[in-house]
Amino acid sequence: MNQSIEIIISADGKSRIETNGFSGSDCRSASQYLEQALGQPTSEQLKPEFHQGVSEQEHLQEGL
Repeated sequence: MNQSIEIIISADGKSRIETNGFSGSDCRSASQYLEQALGQPTSEQLKPEFHQGVSEQEHLQEGL
């Protein structure tokens, strides 16, 4: 699946960032610069793909 980041701006001026094609916390890393540019987030909705990523603890255990 292709990765993309969408910025949606509603008629009332509220903005929303939507990431597609990322797994785990990669979406946060990819969109961080946009979140900083748009200002303090007021809410966050995580997609199921966020929870499909391998946890950091599992990465550390694999390296042992």
